[in-house]
Amino acid sequence: MKSKKLSAVTLIVIIAMIAACLYVTAVGFGKERIGRAENIKLGLDLAGGVNITYEADEASPSAEDMGDTIYKLQQRVEVYSTEAEVYQQGLNRINVDIPGVYDAEAILSELGNPGTISFCEGAGDEATGEEVLDGYFEVLNGDSIVSASVGTQPDEYGNTEYVVSLMFSDEGTRAFADATTRNVGKPIYIIYDGKVISAPTVNQAITNGQCVIEGNFTYESADSLATTIRAGKLKLGLTEISSKVVSAKMGDEAVQKALMAGIIGLIIVMLFMIVMYWIPGVAAAIALGLYVTSLMCFLNGLDITLTLPGMAGIILTIGMAVDANVIIFTRIREEIAAGKNVREAIKTGFSKALSAVLDGNITTLIAAVILYVKGTGTIRGFAITLSLGIILSMFTALLITRLVLLALYGLGFKDEKYYGRQKAAKVRDFFGMKKITYVIAVIVILIGFISMGVNASRGSRALNYSLDFTGGTAMTVVLNEEMEVPGQDEEDLKEIFQTYANTTDTQFQKVTGTNEVVIKTPILSVAERDAVKTALCETYGINEADAITEENISGTVSGEMRSDAVSSVIIATICILLYIWIRFRDMRFGASAVIALIHDILVTLMIYAVIRIPVGTTFIACMLTIVGYSINATIVIFDRIRENLKVMAGASARDIVNTSISQTLSRSINTSLTTLIMVVVLFLLGVTSIREFALPMAVGIIGGTFSSVFITGTLWCLMKGGADKKASAKKQG
Repeated sequence: MKSKKLSAVTLIVIIAMIAACLYVTAVGFGKERIGRAENIKLGLDLAGGVNITYEADEASPSAEDMGDTIYKLQQRVEVYSTEAEVYQQGLNRINVDIPGVYDAEAILSELGNPGTISFCEGAGDEATGEEVLDGYFEVLNGDSIVSASVGTQPDEYGNTEYVVSLMFSDEGTRAFADATTRNVGKPIYIIYDGKVISAPTVNQAITNGQCVIEGNFTYESADSLATTIRAGKLKLGLTEISSKVVSAKMGDEAVQKALMAGIIGLIIVMLFMIVMYWIPGVAAAIALGLYVTSLMCFLNGLDITLTLPGMAGIILTIGMAVDANVIIFTRIREEIAAGKNVREAIKTGFSKALSAVLDGNITTLIAAVILYVKGTGTIRGFAITLSLGIILSMFTALLITRLVLLALYGLGFKDEKYYGRQKAAKVRDFFGMKKITYVIAVIVILIGFISMGVNASRGSRALNYSLDFTGGTAMTVVLNEEMEVPGQDEEDLKEIFQTYANTTDTQFQKVTGTNEVVIKTPILSVAERDAVKTALCETYGINEADAITEENISGTVSGEMRSDAVSSVIIATICILLYIWIRFRDMRFGASAVIALIHDILVTLMIYAVIRIPVGTTFIACMLTIVGYSINATIVIFDRIRENLKVMAGASARDIVNTSISQTLSRSINTSLTTLIMVVVLFLLGVTSIREFALPMAVGIIGGTFSSVFITGTLWCLMKGGADKKASAKKQG
């Protein structure tokens, strides 16, 4: 009786946790509704707006100069939106995000202007008797100030007080001497962007170009005033190296479709688990519910900005989250088939699955960490959500699923019919199939290389590099009706770009099934982009904010993207190789895993070449996710081989490999299916940029499953020294 009560309480508590997480994310609490999902910040690709990246003209600017420039830009962009953000990227780059604003050209022309610090004297208003601003002093502005900093001096009582110290240039010294001489006893107003920020009274004429502003300052208030004055003129010359405008309409559509994909995919995966595993499947569905709702709480609580790739990462991790459950439930069925009672089978199943679950998730986490370190912007958002998802999925699979399963057992679901009995795996000769499977793998990879060669011979690039990798300007335009490409519509667009941007180097790509068309050109100036957008709006009767998304990327950034893509995959592969070597104490496991990873990368590259999917920032995310996901499946097989080296002592390497792959085959298939479900739903319901991520991911998952089942184990066997040689359990952990 006690057991039933405890089980019921456990189940109620976990369901209450799900309800609490749902309440926090959907409703929130308190007068300001703290915690609700509406408080999750959306990236510009979801909210719409302008993103600009500047690079300082100095290669290694000082921290003070970077800080002053960022502060100045932040004050300027807040005019456009109170939610605007300016932040440093790397050593000498500054990112500007302005949601809800779509005129990048106007912003670009205004942000880099010289500062608007000015000095003004006052005069009395005869009607009101109030003092009003009268005349600005010529020459005397932000350019005249050499430095502005916090200083200290003793006050009349001998105590230390904070002041703001100013130093003027030679020309500024003369102008300031004039101004203070004729305003002794009166205030001089310091104006920043049209607003009075200080009005110190002149005690005496100042002719040496140095003065202090006194007042009841704290250090913080003095520093704030000094920074504002100092930043009146941007300390650093800035060059725009990339800019992007996302329309509100496209952002809203992306959110709705991604949410719908997530909900539908989640329901399908839950139903799949229940149908396949019955009571354990119910436990997995409940744990998955807690995983999704708690993930939303963490995203909100950690103040993470959610991007479109980030949302894709969340949806992808839903499929990956059940991977551990599949491994555990398969183990439980095996233990029941071995003669253990259900309770003992649950305990042993979790214990035996632990190493495979940890190893698989850690290798995926390695790829996510490298994505974060090497990536920028939206790719970092994807890396964060992927990492958070991996950590939470391990927690829910290893702890919550176990608690729910034991609670359901305690409530009376004790018969093995609720859990299933693993049928003895029919041992297939996977090693004997190696010639056929290796040939299939080589043919698929060759299709990719041949496609790249054909593309190059036709005058196109081997791969369809996006702007991220080539540099240039791209505009995505949503017309009122589907356009003809090629056709008259294309000719009309060419004429607009030739007339207003003076370029005939244009590429047009129609987005199938939509009214969208993407136009790529060499890098256009601010004025040229503005003229083209105006002409497009007038010609086609569209609204710029709703219908035009633009992106401008310099050759510097695109070159870095290409090198980051290659180095990220290489670093991830090396790190995973080292991890497997350490965990399995056999370099042959690591070597066969890396060969399989190269296979998976080349298979995915094949689909990019054949279908001409744009190769951009999401390409890096896609490749590294496949690397992490594929090795996850491989590790499950390696873990079983390691176990069978002891259980099947004296057997040949061929027999051990064939048995191990056969025993884990159902897990490999079921795990791939759950992840594939989420990716396919993403592809069917997602916007264009998400489809360009989902399709190669689907191919990569299939390729990864193929390599895990047909390549890794058989390669290890070959490296072991021969199929018929007896395998030793020595040094196998």
